[in-house]
Amino acid sequence: MLQYMSSNNIYKLKWQKFLRCVWPFRFIPFVDFVFAAGSLATGNMHEESDFDVIVGVRQGRIFTARLICFLIFRSLGWWAKHPDDSKDKLCFNHFVTPNSYRLSPPHNKYWKNLYNSLVPVYGDPRLIQKFYRANKNWMKKIRLYQEDNRHVYIKASKTKKLLEQLLSGRTGDWFEKLFKKIQFEKIKIMANQSIEYKPRIIISDNELEFHPDTRRIELLLKQK
Repeated sequence: MLQYMSSNNIYKLKWQKFLRCVWPFRFIPFVDFVFAAGSLATGNMHEESDFDVIVGVRQGRIFTARLICFLIFRSLGWWAKHPDDSKDKLCFNHFVTPNSYRLSPPHNKYWKNLYNSLVPVYGDPRLIQKFYRANKNWMKKIRLYQEDNRHVYIKASKTKKLLEQLLSGRTGDWFEKLFKKIQFEKIKIMANQSIEYKPRIIISDNELEFHPDTRRIELLLKQK
């Protein structure tokens, strides 16, 4: 009983801390929705856990959105730099666009459990439902959006909308190419340096995924 209460307290405390870090997404251009993922979503957290997120962004603006996320969350001290410095910080290991809403295979029980447990914390419910629908084939069912107290922000700020106008069209395309050039090689180097066991690494205009070590996933599957 004492162990259960301890785990329950950690769960509540982690969620309280995480939700205090969500508000900047309302101001970041081209971020359409954000899911809590990883241990936050499944509940398998401990005191040293970080905050995994899946960030849905506008097609053609993935590098713009990621760079601004990096600048804002790094300046606030909420960006997880590396595994040894990730406690109570956001781990941006997956950015998706409409072309990559559907999870890349393999679709094992771990990913099915995770995607069934994802918790939206920011974004339009219609876009969130579109994400769920894109994964219905391997999930074998359509998950329906449900209201949740942890979905603290639904509407974007006026600042976000203004920035999206300024970074649209040819001007936005130019900045996207520039931001891609700035980040691309650094992301590749970072990914290659951290690769360990059966990595899931995707770097493209449609998707950015960084899971350099999936050993923990295999261990969880064996335990289950």
